[in-house]
Amino acid sequence: MSNYDREAVQRVLAQVAADGRDSLTAPEGKTVCDAYGITTPDEGVAASSEEAVELAERMGFPVVLKIVSPDILHKTEAGGVLVGMKDAAQVAHGYRTIIANARIYNPSAAIVGVQVQQMLPTDKNSGAQEVIVGATTDATFGKIVAFGLGGVLVEVLKDVTFRLAPTDREQALSMIDGIAAAEILRGVRGAEPADRNAIADLITRVSDLVTDFPQLSEVDLNPVLATPTGATAVDVRVLVDTDAAAEPHRFSQQEILAAMNRIMRPAAVAVIGASAEDGKIGNSVMKNLVNGGYRGEIHPINPKAAEILERKAFASIADVPGDVDVAVFAIPAKFVPQALKEAGEKGVAGAILIPSGFGETGNHELQDEVVRIAREHDVRILGPNIYGYYYTPEHLSATFCTPYDVQGGVALSSQSGGIGMAILGFSRSARMGVSAIVGVGNKADIDEDDLLTFFEHDEHTKLIAMHLEDLKDGRSFAETAKRVSKSKPVVVLKAGRTAQGAKAASSHTGALAGNDKVYDDILRQSGVIRAPGLNDMLEYARGVPLLPTPRGENVVIITGAGGSGVLLSDACVDNGLTLMSIPDDLDRAFREYIPPFGAAGNPVDITGGEPPSTYRNTIALGLADERVHALILGYWHTIVTPPMVFAELVVDVVEQYREHGIHKPVVASLSGDVEVEQAAEFLYRHGIVAYPYTTEKPVAVLGAKYRWARAAGLVQG
Repeated sequence: MSNYDREAVQRVLAQVAADGRDSLTAPEGKTVCDAYGITTPDEGVAASSEEAVELAERMGFPVVLKIVSPDILHKTEAGGVLVGMKDAAQVAHGYRTIIANARIYNPSAAIVGVQVQQMLPTDKNSGAQEVIVGATTDATFGKIVAFGLGGVLVEVLKDVTFRLAPTDREQALSMIDGIAAAEILRGVRGAEPADRNAIADLITRVSDLVTDFPQLSEVDLNPVLATPTGATAVDVRVLVDTDAAAEPHRFSQQEILAAMNRIMRPAAVAVIGASAEDGKIGNSVMKNLVNGGYRGEIHPINPKAAEILERKAFASIADVPGDVDVAVFAIPAKFVPQALKEAGEKGVAGAILIPSGFGETGNHELQDEVVRIAREHDVRILGPNIYGYYYTPEHLSATFCTPYDVQGGVALSSQSGGIGMAILGFSRSARMGVSAIVGVGNKADIDEDDLLTFFEHDEHTKLIAMHLEDLKDGRSFAETAKRVSKSKPVVVLKAGRTAQGAKAASSHTGALAGNDKVYDDILRQSGVIRAPGLNDMLEYARGVPLLPTPRGENVVIITGAGGSGVLLSDACVDNGLTLMSIPDDLDRAFREYIPPFGAAGNPVDITGGEPPSTYRNTIALGLADERVHALILGYWHTIVTPPMVFAELVVDVVEQYREHGIHKPVVASLSGDVEVEQAAEFLYRHGIVAYPYTTEKPVAVLGAKYRWARAAGLVQG
C-alpha cells in the first residue's frame, strides 16, 4: 500500500536505537500505528494531573490511564493501568496513583508521563469482540503474522492461526475463518457479525509493517476490538531487535540444481576412508557402490592400500586422474576438515559426510569449520551424521546400508538414520518403487529445500516424502514446497509436534508461536500433506501416486457391511472428505441392484449376502456417474463373494472404465479372515489402494490425495 508513512516509523526507530532501547513506548506505538493506518483509540500523554484531566475532557469519559516509561514494559504488574475513569476527579487521582505506583515498582525508571486513552465500549450492546493480531520473528520461518480470539480463549485454548509475512488479503481472510471459534465472529445468538474486511485489513497492515521494518521483532495488538463497523487496536506493544532482520544464507535455484545434478548423477565417486576390511563403514560403502550396479567410476581413497575391491586405491583424492563429482567420507570426524579441503581443491560438487561427532554431539565448532571450508571451495555438504543416499535411476547406493534397486517414482528423505532404515525396510517389504532415499542428518548445508528443488525437476520422481525434526530455513522450504506441490505431492512427517511448553516469550504472539501450530498452518498453506506418523507418511508415499486425481468433492461409500459403513463415514469426516448427498435418480439406480433390506443413500449398504454381480453393478454405477468423484469400498468376507473373487471383479470393472478414459480414485477396506490379505495385496498391485482389517487407512490415503489436489487447485467445488 502506498499510503504508509514510512518516514514516521523510521524516525521512531532512530530514536529507539539512539536510546539503546528494545521496545517502543505507548505513544511511539501509536505513531507507528497511525503511520500504517492501524486504528487506535484517541489518546495523549499527560505530564501532570491537570493535563490528564484536560485530555480526558477533550476525548470524553470514560478513559483508561497507563504509565508511559521505557523501563516499565509490564504496566499492569507495576500498578500502572487504571480502567474506567469516569470523571475529572477520578482522572486526577488516578494520575497521581499511577506515578506513585511506578516509582515504588522501579525507583530508577524514567517516567515520560501517563497515557490517557479513550475507553471503547465492550458491553454486549456494543457488538465488540476481543481479538488478537500480531507478528513475531519465528526461529524457523522468520516473520509470521498471528490471529486469534482475544481474552481467555487465546490464553487457554491457544485458538490462533499463523501465516508467513507478507500476507495478502485472501490469506488474512482465511486466517479469520481458520480459527476454531470463527463462528463467534460471524455473529451468534442474534449478535451482529464482526467486520471481517476490517480485521483482514488490520492483519495485512501489520504484515506490511514487519515486512518493511524487519528489525521489529514483535508487534502485539491485544486486544483488538472487532465490531460490526471496524477493528481498533486498544493496546499496542512493539519490540525491536536488529538480529530479527538477519537473513539466512541462501543459494539460488540454479546453484542448487547445478550442485544437486552432479551429486545425484555423478560420473565419478571417491570413497575417502575406503577399506578392504569387512565390518568397516568404508568397506560397506565400497561394496554397495560396486554391488549396487553403479556404472560410473569408483575411486577408493586410502593411503595404506594399493587396491580395494579390484579398484586402484589412491593416497589422496588429489591423486585421482580426471574429475570427481562426489566424495563419500568414511573417516573419523577429526580428519574431515583436511580431507574436505583436498576434495574442494579437486573440484568435488558434493561431500557426503557419513561420520558422526559434529553438531549432534555438541561439537559445533568442528561443524562450523567444515561448512566454512565447503563454502570456500564451492562444495555442498550432505550430512554429517548420515547413512548416505540412494538414487536408483543411476543404480547409486552411496551408503553403508544394504543396496536398494526397486525403481519407482517416490523420493524419500529422513533426518534420522533409524527412520532411514524404516523407510528402506518398508520400501522393500511393500515393493514400493523409489527414485531416491536420502539421509540429511545434521543438515550442516544441504537440507530439504535443496532436495525439493532437485526432485521438482527430476523426471523419475512423482512424489516426495520427508521426515524432519526441524527446518533450517522454514521460509525457504515453505516457498519451495508451495511451488513444487503444484505439480508433485510433498508429504512431510514433522517430528516433535507435541513438544511441551513454548519458549518463554514476552508477548502473547511470541508465546503462541512457540508451538506446533505454526508448522501446521504454514505447511498447509504450502500445499504440503502432513502425515501424523511414520507409517502414515510411508503409506501416503506408496498410495497417493497410485490414485487418480479426483475432479470434485463427491465421495460415495459402497459397503457389504453396515458396521464398516459407519466407520468409513467417520473416517471421511476425520480426513476432510465430503460424503455425496445422493440425488434421487442415482438413489433409484442404486436401489435397482440392492436388496429391499439394504440401504441406498450414502453409504450404499448392499448387505453381506449379495453375489459378486451386486458389487460389480453398484461399483460400475459409481464409476459411470460423472457426479461421483471417488469411491470407497467396504468389503465383508462371505462365502457368496469370497475375497479374491471380490478383488478380481473390482480390478476388472475399474480397468474397464479406465479403458474408456474414466479415472476415479477407488480405495477399499477389507474385513474378513486371513484371505483378505492376499485380496488387498492384489488390489494394491492394480492401482486400488486397499487394506485388510482397517477402515481408517484407505480413507486416510484418499484424504491425503484430496488435500494435495485441493492445494494444487485441481479439485472443482
